Amino acid sequence: MNQHTKRFALAPLFASLLLAGCATAQTLDLSPVPATPAAFKEARSAQWTSVAPAEAQTRGEWWKAFADPTLDALVADAARGNTSVQQAAARLAQARAQLRNADADRAPQLGLGANASRQRELATGNEPYSLFGVGATLSYEVDLFGRLTGASKAASFDASSNAALLRSTQLLVQSQVAQTYLALRALDEERSLVRKTVETYRNTLDLTERRLRAGDVAQLDVARVSTQVATTEAEAFALDRQRATLEHALALLVGAAASSFEISPADWTTTLPVIPANVPSTVLARRPDVSAALNSLLAAQQRLGVAKTAFFPNIRLTAQGGYAATDVAELLEWSARSWGIGALLSLPVLDGGRREAGVQAATAVQNFAMAGYREQLLIAFRDVEDQLSSLSMLSAQAEAQQRAVISSTQATALSDSRYRNGLIGQLDLLDAQRSELANRRQAVQVKSAQYLATVGLIRALGGGWEIPASKANHIEVSRR
Repeated sequence: MNQHTKRFALAPLFASLLLAGCATAQTLDLSPVPATPAAFKEARSAQWTSVAPAEAQTRGEWWKAFADPTLDALVADAARGNTSVQQAAARLAQARAQLRNADADRAPQLGLGANASRQRELATGNEPYSLFGVGATLSYEVDLFGRLTGASKAASFDASSNAALLRSTQLLVQSQVAQTYLALRALDEERSLVRKTVETYRNTLDLTERRLRAGDVAQLDVARVSTQVATTEAEAFALDRQRATLEHALALLVGAAASSFEISPADWTTTLPVIPANVPSTVLARRPDVSAALNSLLAAQQRLGVAKTAFFPNIRLTAQGGYAATDVAELLEWSARSWGIGALLSLPVLDGGRREAGVQAATAVQNFAMAGYREQLLIAFRDVEDQLSSLSMLSAQAEAQQRAVISSTQATALSDSRYRNGLIGQLDLLDAQRSELANRRQAVQVKSAQYLATVGLIRALGGGWEIPASKANHIEVSRR
């Protein structure tokens, strides 16, 4: 074979390698992705660094930091019975099955078969005859242009995305259970406070009625206190309604029927965990929603590469072997054996623009996934900023509110004493009592907001704040 002939013979191979290179998935343009900030606005001294996704990293049972056995039991029930978690787990199982299906396309395909037919050749005029056959077929698609590999990688990224979404759903459900339960306990404390105030008003009403009988006050004074008793009782019933709604929400979260689910009222003894001053910045890499968005983007990139391979030929190698005979008795004789090998190359020429449309659709999907990934990153930064600012401001608000509670309590005690001695009117006492109740209820609500914001921050940080000390790029979580 001369040199010219050798070059001619190798030309198809060079062309195929060139086309395969064109079909390779291109590098992603990550310029639309927001840069990692040097510091959070709500934590000025924070120092951040870019890290690889670590959503599979162990987070621990973060809710146990609240030291509430009832909360622990509710989270455990939700892990078993929550329907959102079950749906996410089913989607993960489906994605893993699709990955196995994509991997199967890359493997040789072996099949066994048997056939029987009755036929006649009209051209020769022969009598009809029977034909029997048994054998095996083997086929294998040569993945020269990366179509099957790209589909497998895309399915793998889909499975990783669904695994991250499962963890994201679990974290969401855990935080919803914690926040709903803590809100319910806050209502228990507020309900207790309001009902105690109703009893106080009733005592005031009894005193006012005795003074009316003694001729010290007018009927108007009794009517005023009666109105205050009824108004406060109505507020207590409103809190009862809110508590029932939260209890039903908890039932849904743990996968129980609301009709048979009950959380008995109890004192609010839940511990409020304090996020340490130096939280590693790498905890954000554990956010499963960000990891899911990134894997979806990588899957879209692979599918764009797969769509481009539609412009290149498919090459399939086949082999078959078995026995064929006109008589069943002769079917397995050595003389009846048959075999064949072949190769098939196919390439669409005219398809009405179908392949180009496929590439355009895959490009649009990749652009959509890029926008989704960018949005998820922005949401992650916003979530942390929100909770950091909330905790900082709620801490200051709680201190101010506590001072208001102390002052209003003193004012009520002084007003009650002066009223009993006839030094002030009834309106002054009622105003003092209303002010104390309002300030105490506001203090409970601020306390509840602190608990809910703490849960929100834990979720924003990916489900906790503790990671190995070796990964010590820290953020200062200050509380102004």
